[in-house]
Order: sequence, then C-alpha cells, then structure tokens
Amino acid sequence: MAEAADIPGTSPSPARRWLRRTAALLVGTPLLAGLLHVPAGPAAHAAVPRATKTAATGSNTVDVSLDALTPTVPGEDDTLTVSGTVTNDSKQTVTKAEVGLRLGPTLNSRSSIDGAAKRKGYVPGSDGSEVGGKYVEKFAKLAPGVRQDFSISIPVKELNLGADGVYQLGVAVTGQSSAQPYPQVLGFERTFLPWQPDATDTKTKTTYLWPLISKTHLTAETGSDEQQTPVFKDDGLAKEIAPGGRLEQLVSLGRELDVTWVIDPDLLASVEAMTKNYRIRTKDGKSTVAGKHQAAANQWLNDLGDAVKGQKVVALPFADPDLASLAHTGKAVTGSLGRLKEATEVGAKAVDAILQVKPSTDFTWPADGAIDPSIVDVATSAGAHSVIARSDSLRETGGLPYTPNAARPIGGGTTAVVADARLSTAFEGDMTGAERSTLAVQGFLAQSLMITMQDPEKQRSIVVAPQRMPSVSQAQAMAKALKALGEGRWSQPQGLAAAAKAKPDPSATTRVPSAGAYPAALRKQELPQSAFESIQSTQSMLERFQVILTEKDRVVTPFGRAIDREMATAWRGRPGEAKAYREGVTAYLTTLTEQVTLIKKSDAKLSGRSATIPVSVQNNLVQGVDHLVLRLTSMNPTRLKIGDGPYEEHPIKISGGHSQSVKFTTNANANGPVPVYAQLFTEDGEPYGDAVRFEVNVTEITLTVMLVIAGGLLLLVLAGFRMYTQRKRAARKRALEGPDEGPEGESGTESGEDDPEQPSDPTPDTAPESTDPSDTGERVDR
Repeated sequence: MAEAADIPGTSPSPARRWLRRTAALLVGTPLLAGLLHVPAGPAAHAAVPRATKTAATGSNTVDVSLDALTPTVPGEDDTLTVSGTVTNDSKQTVTKAEVGLRLGPTLNSRSSIDGAAKRKGYVPGSDGSEVGGKYVEKFAKLAPGVRQDFSISIPVKELNLGADGVYQLGVAVTGQSSAQPYPQVLGFERTFLPWQPDATDTKTKTTYLWPLISKTHLTAETGSDEQQTPVFKDDGLAKEIAPGGRLEQLVSLGRELDVTWVIDPDLLASVEAMTKNYRIRTKDGKSTVAGKHQAAANQWLNDLGDAVKGQKVVALPFADPDLASLAHTGKAVTGSLGRLKEATEVGAKAVDAILQVKPSTDFTWPADGAIDPSIVDVATSAGAHSVIARSDSLRETGGLPYTPNAARPIGGGTTAVVADARLSTAFEGDMTGAERSTLAVQGFLAQSLMITMQDPEKQRSIVVAPQRMPSVSQAQAMAKALKALGEGRWSQPQGLAAAAKAKPDPSATTRVPSAGAYPAALRKQELPQSAFESIQSTQSMLERFQVILTEKDRVVTPFGRAIDREMATAWRGRPGEAKAYREGVTAYLTTLTEQVTLIKKSDAKLSGRSATIPVSVQNNLVQGVDHLVLRLTSMNPTRLKIGDGPYEEHPIKISGGHSQSVKFTTNANANGPVPVYAQLFTEDGEPYGDAVRFEVNVTEITLTVMLVIAGGLLLLVLAGFRMYTQRKRAARKRALEGPDEGPEGESGTESGEDDPEQPSDPTPDTAPESTDPSDTGERVDR
C-alpha cells in the first residue's frame, strides 16, 4: 500500500524500504499465529477484531497541530517550512516517535478537496508516502499529555513535485507504545499545497468584498445643547476602533489589499459622532458618562480615508437593513419598505461626506447571500440593480464542469452577483488557533487554484463575500490568503462593479430559488412582524411630533436614523437586544412628546352669566412649538356655551421652556355642573397628547339676577306702551280740532308738545360679584 502512494519515477528511500518490511512482518504475524494455535474459545476469536480496531483508530493517539506552513504557495527555489505541535492524548508513553511529511497525489476537483478536508485520521493509501530521509524530527518519547513543538524545513525541489495543481500534504507522527510495540502512525493532520510555480496564461478575476460593518451603538437620545451631544448605548465601538481592535485591524489589513470595500454608513456616522463630545449610557441605564475616545475615532477615520482613496467602495443602505426580514415579515406592515429608499440615499450621502468618496449604491446584500423572489423584489425596490447572492442559494443545476462567472441575469433588469460559497465561508468559525487559520488559508488557496485549473483556457470572474463582521483572527487569515493571491500566479483582483458586468455563462443557472427553499435556520433569525409594527408605530409618532416643532431636524434626524437601526441585519440571533433597542427608542420619543402638554386644571366655578376660562399649555422642550391648536369643548352647550357654540379654538405657539395661558369666553344659561374638555390638536386636526377634563359649575345665576333681567324687559315693554298711548291721544286731538294749516299748507303739531320718551338702556346682564365665600373650586376670570 505504501508503494502505491510513492511518487512515480522515484526509487523508494531506505526508510521506506524499512517501513515496508516492517509492515509485511506485522501483517504476517497474526496469520502465523492463527496457523500455530488452535482456537481455545470465544476469547481467542475476539483477539483479532480487537487488534484490527486498535490499528484503525491508532492514528488518533497523538494530536497533531499544524500551526504554520510557509510559504503558503511555494516556488521552485523556496524552502518549505512546516511547524506545529504534537500532544500524546493516550495514557501510555510513546517511544521512538518521529514527525514526518507525507505528500499525496494531486487532487483533480473541488469536491475532492472537500472530501480530503473532511477525512479524520490517517487513511493508508490515500494520504501519500513519507518524504523521509533527514527531513523528519525525532522524539525519544512523548509523555502523556505533554505538548512538544516540531518544525520541519525541506527544499521544495526535494518534494519532487510534478505537474501544477493542488497536492495533499500530511504531517504524520509514527511511534510505538507498550500496548502497541511496533511502529505505526499514531497521529495525522492534512492540508493542501497549491503548486503553481509559473503564472498561468489565463488568470481568474477575483473580487473580494472587505466589509466594514458593526453592531448598533448609537441611541436616539441626544443632549439639549446646541451640538446635540449623542448618547451611545455602550462603549463597544471604542474597543473596536482602538489599536488592535476588530475595526482597526480591518482597516490596517485592508489598506494593503486590492479589495472592494463594503461599508455600512451607520458605522461611519457613529465613529464621526465620537470625534466630538459624546456620552455613554451606564450599565444601569439611569445616567450617562462622558466618552473619552475622540482621538481614536479621528485616527480611525483618517486611516480609513487613506485606505479607500482611489479604491472601489460600495455603500450599503444606512444601518444595513435586513432585506430578508423586510421581504418575509416587514412587507405586510404599511410603510416598512419606504424606509429602504431613504436609508439608501442617506447612506450614500454619509459615505461621501465623511470619506470624500463617491460610493456605489447599486448593490444590496441579503444575509448570507440567501435569496428568494420576495427578497429580490425588496432588495431592488430602492433602485439597486444588483443583488449579492451566494452559490449555496443559487445552486447550479446544469452540470457545468467548471465554476461559472458570478454575474447572472435573473430578470427585470436585475443581476445576481453570485459569490462562491466555498471561498466565502472559508474563514468562518474560530480562527484564533494557529492551526485553524493555517488550514483555512491553505484550503482557500487550493480551491482558488482549482477554479483556474478546471478549464485553464476559460477565464472566470468570481466573487468572494465573507461573513459580515469578521473577527480579528478571521480578518488576519483572510488577509494572509489574499496576499498569496496577490502574487498573481493564477488570480488577479477585480472590483465588484466589473464583476457584475462580466459576461454571464449561458449555461449557468439564473433561476431564483422559491420561498420554500430559503434556509430555515436563517428564517428563524429574522425580525418578527411585531418588530415592524413597533417600528411603524414609532414612525407615526415621529411624524405627528415633527409637525409642531420649529427645529424639526433636531428630532427627525436622530430618530429617523435610530428607526433605520431597528431594522439592521446585525440584530440576527439577538432578538432580546433588538426588542430592547426598539422599546428604548419608542420610550424616549414618548418622553419628548410629553414635554408639550396641557397643565392639569381643577374644576372651575362660574360666578356669573358670562366669564372667561383660562387653560395653560406647557412646553418643556428646548425648542419652540407651533402649528398647534387648543380646543375647549363643552359637553352640554345648552347649559354652557364656549365661544359661540359647543367649543372654541385658539392657535398655540410657545418658545422652548415656556408656557402659554389661553382664555376662552363662556356663556351660561342655567345653573349646574358642565363637563369641559381641553385638547391640543395639530393644524391638520390630529389630536396631540391627552385631553384634560374638568367641570365648570354655574352657581350664581340667582333670583336677583333673574329679577334684574326681568325688570329690564318690563321697562322696555312699558316704554313701548307709553309711546303707543301718547301717539293715540295726539291723533284723536287733531281729529276733533280739525286741520291747522300753516302759511305753506303744512300740517303741524302743538308747539309745546314734548318728544316721545325713549326706552332707557337695559341694565347689565350680570349681577355684582358675590361677597359670600365661594365654594371649593377654581374661580374663572370675568
């Protein structure tokens, strides 16, 4: 079996011959024992299976950690160095241990690379032959639980690599123990060695997305000062942009690479807010403390500006909204989709203003590149024409023998830019360990080279869309792999816009998967419909509130962006935190709206037939309010009129921190209590805030008042009767005496007759104010 794995054209080394002889002896020993001994019972039959089981699992006795392989893509004149550690996981000491390299044959497909990566332990016949000779490291013993370092360096020429391609490279530990007193493979780890010493004639164009996205850090709350000091919900962003932090490393590493930057504008806006005075909410949520990381924020923005200068930049919609959640649960809530267009416009302006770079907004990026028809519809509803998908969502069905170009027309003028799933997920998981990082880099490079070798004459255009928020260790592994690609032996960099315009492969799939094919695991992470209902409720409250403000931007801008953050993709897998953030935004907006309110009023006592009732409005905001109307309504206008009818209205305009008192005229027709409601309205007739109810008690329309009113009426009647009788007497007198013509023939009256008397002015319709003690209640103005 060892010979079958030897490299063609080479003669076995003395070490290999010794191993073969030893293996032959070991294989023959059980057979000889079976011939010489007669089975004594069931125990004798069990001996062979136990030995076979031990041999099959023996390669897991010693753990091999392959921590470094340099260079990652060796050349003909290089020296390959493989280093790591070995740890004896058994309870017995391993003696005569030896760490060596095993080189397998070239792999012929991407699936064969997948299969090799999944294999555990040593598989004779599949894991190649030992290089041997002096290129080994020996240990007299490996004690249980003790870790030992190893490092093996070998000139690449000694590997006798043949044709270009991807080779399997293994690190094997051989040794023996008291339980297994013969040499065997006790530990094994495999990786891949891309071998492409000369540049290929046709190179694969590779687009690598470099995401700058973070969780939500800013709240909707701002200070009452002129600068509107922002309030952060925690200090996590400062840690990310500090030296060695996640975002600092992404900028530091990315500036050395030819990548397409994919940026969430909310991140830029949040860091820019830290460059000035800002506050951080304490853990108990009851107060805030001053932020102190202005220098780090300025440094990070400056470094990022230098890194993206002249590079390809894609701006996501502000706060990176969850497109799948919008499509699956948000679309049913009125107004949800409308926010996507605004978020796209705001995001582009933010990137341009902060980085002085004109970004592309023609791309949307659903979570994990998973799409269905509704997601595509939502993703393109704000004007984007390209959707970044992934090949494990838009799967190939045509049996292509090669990886097709990323660009796929999917109808309606939309292009799906299909990222390669293997390459995009290569650096997911924990990359803090050196071994995980090394294996990931070698696997990525192997898959990349295999794409080029699938059809060397056919140039491909591929896209890699890694995880949205790579950790420091993941970013470092990604950068290491991209630097190796940057040598240009089989790959050349390309921007995302160019990848989207590449000629599609005619046989590549363009059929968008159905809604039923959307991964259940991803669907479980989506925002529920109740989240979008809460968002819409907050939006409606904001729209009603802004109508009355004289400085709308002080409220509309921070709350508008906070509402965008409520739909962020980053909330996936964090439903509790997402709900708490939504509730916090709503609660703070409610607090602001309640700063403009009617002052509670006690019951009033009307001490006459007519009077005025004062109602006060308080504005505790720092800015003025306008476009409000205060209405006072009588619930019994027959008994008590307000103004000329059941209610009266007055416009309200109040400066910040002030109150205004408005007086309403009333007219009472009968004694008794009347419920009265004061209510603020916006100019378009929408109620604002809660109504204030109080009673107006009409108690002083007394008998005296009624007599005065009746007396006034009687005087008018008597005056009219007197005038009537006087004129009757005068008429009779003229009739008896005959006409008395004057010089010009005119009729006249007696010269001494008095003019008819006129009725006197009526008495006032209100009685003098009572001097008796008033009842409990508020006196109204008269």
